[in-house]
Amino acid sequence: MPRNHRFDVLFEPIRIGPVTAPNRFYQVPHASGMTNALPHVRARFRGVKAEGGWGVVCTGAVSIHPSSDDSPLPFAMLWDDKDIAAHALMTEEVHRHGALAGVELWHGGACTLNRTSRIAPISPSGMPWLSTHIGFMGNLKARSMDAADLRDLIKWQAAGARRAMQAGFDIVYVYAGMGYLPYEFLLPEYNHRTDAYGGSIENRVRLVRELLEATRDAVGHKCAVALRISLEELRGRPGRNAPSEAHEVITLLADAPDLFDVKMDSSPTDCAPSRFAPEGSHEPVIDFVKKLTGKPVVGVGRFTSPDVMVSQIKRGILDLIGGARPSIADPFLPRKIDEGREHEIRECIGCNICISSWHDGVPVRCTQNPTAGEEWRRNWHPEVFAPPASDSSILVIGGGPAGLDCAVTLARRGYAVTLADAAGEFGGRLGFERRLPGLAAWGRVVDWRLGQLRERANVNLYPGSELGPDDVLGLEHRHVVIATGARWTKMQFSTLEFPVGELDGPGVYTPDDIAAGVVPAGPVIVFDFDNYYLAGAIAEQLAKLPCEVAYVTTAGNASAWTFMTNELPLVHRALGKAGVPIHTLQRVAGFDGECATLADVYSGAEKRLACRSLIVVGIRKPNDSLYHALAARPKDLERAGIAGLTRIGDCLAPGAIVHAVHSGHRFAREFEAQPDDAPYARDYPI
Repeated sequence: MPRNHRFDVLFEPIRIGPVTAPNRFYQVPHASGMTNALPHVRARFRGVKAEGGWGVVCTGAVSIHPSSDDSPLPFAMLWDDKDIAAHALMTEEVHRHGALAGVELWHGGACTLNRTSRIAPISPSGMPWLSTHIGFMGNLKARSMDAADLRDLIKWQAAGARRAMQAGFDIVYVYAGMGYLPYEFLLPEYNHRTDAYGGSIENRVRLVRELLEATRDAVGHKCAVALRISLEELRGRPGRNAPSEAHEVITLLADAPDLFDVKMDSSPTDCAPSRFAPEGSHEPVIDFVKKLTGKPVVGVGRFTSPDVMVSQIKRGILDLIGGARPSIADPFLPRKIDEGREHEIRECIGCNICISSWHDGVPVRCTQNPTAGEEWRRNWHPEVFAPPASDSSILVIGGGPAGLDCAVTLARRGYAVTLADAAGEFGGRLGFERRLPGLAAWGRVVDWRLGQLRERANVNLYPGSELGPDDVLGLEHRHVVIATGARWTKMQFSTLEFPVGELDGPGVYTPDDIAAGVVPAGPVIVFDFDNYYLAGAIAEQLAKLPCEVAYVTTAGNASAWTFMTNELPLVHRALGKAGVPIHTLQRVAGFDGECATLADVYSGAEKRLACRSLIVVGIRKPNDSLYHALAARPKDLERAGIAGLTRIGDCLAPGAIVHAVHSGHRFAREFEAQPDDAPYARDYPI
């Protein structure tokens, strides 16, 4: 299909200093969990984005010196010439598809604890980063930088820039954001210096300017020089001669870089989850930058709508459309717009599972795109599928995330697929969860897959079709895939940190009961030891009825695991706004229909809390009765011509939506393929 002309502006080339981007789609630097230890995994991951039409594809943070050591979190490095070859693999992949390659040179300053290098962290005035998360806490505090340290930092940046140029990068960054070292010089809380680098805004900007100049001297006219800068805190500070210090900083640096890459200061706002921020949420902070500089400006905002992208350009907010999460969810987003297939974009849902992979120290994963991180090691391409190995027909029972992705992938391979679900609509758990506060965008997991299935002649869809073992045996399919999900239980938490017997009786419910329409009598306790999003979202929903709700958790925070997805502070704010009190480090030790007995998980000290309804959000078990009923009848399966019976997703092992989608996708990719002894290829450092 031809491109819609209203999107033509997105495909205009943009000059960035001495280089030219072929279009306005710019994959900004973002973490991938792929360090120099996984060079082929990293190169293919970035290369697929270039193939998908992103005009610029950047690395994540690349350390310029051992004093910027973020271990055990994953980070790349350009410490010496031995690191060049690993990065050259990526630039070669990106250039092969006609895109520019950018590198984000980085020094973490006080935010890196140097656990491996054991070098004392450095900061402008010895101010440490006081993280409240244990994974980021450290006992070795930063030391103040002296004049020699400043000279060294500039030398390290220049050396990193020269190595980046040798590796083939076209755009070389100075990173002054997210609490890292150059950004620390911009903030008076970090910067207490009384020399030429502290005090006035002109002095505080000096180091950033010198880093930009050193980078330009190092790369000459071969590479563009970009400045990535956080503006949220600075925008909130009144300037002496401008509306804010952010305005003053941009004015002072207006001609210094070839490109401004503008962003927020903290992860919860910079990579804002869709539960709490809409598409384009950065605009109120960064909307002034283009008015103060003639250099191109790129920014992000979880852009998935081409109309919103065009609006950003035409209203003078951005020159280039930055994408991190949307480029992971659909690496081929630009090409689909270019080919008039924008309705096929696999839109980012803003769940931030991709960000959790960095906290976990593993290659990136994505709820929407199960091929993310698997491009090289499993040879999964997001738009290319192996042809069918036979004329087998497959029955997939269960239309939740696992069943939907399994059916889509099998259909894209060319198999005849039947998808059936007992419910009246497809979606599984998301049929309920997408209606909870802030989770509407998560419904894209269902909507995109259903859209794909409905367009294919080799797919039959049967919602509202509950199938028993005899029904399955009579349907004449060669292979049966059971994707019937999981159910929440009323099992309780023990101090040994594993589940124990169920707490049953009147007034005890699970999320499945709420999904089925039960309205619990207040006061309600939502007891959470699942620790992800669901309990907090249910508590917020019930509080809107209105209903008196208390949230109780065995963890130290509400929805504690959402720290991994940058949602934790926003969850606490949402529950506070909804009037939901939070009781941490407590387990429910008893419930009599009028009160719940809470026990401290460490001391065992008990207290009573008024409660007529208790909602337990803890443990799920597979809905695998149909699978086991069929597996118990091997002769009947053989007589029915059923050659394969498989279970996937939560029916196999309950997990998050990302796990279910990956499970369904993996089965479909590997169906009737030649077996391999290793589940995936292992990468090695160069």
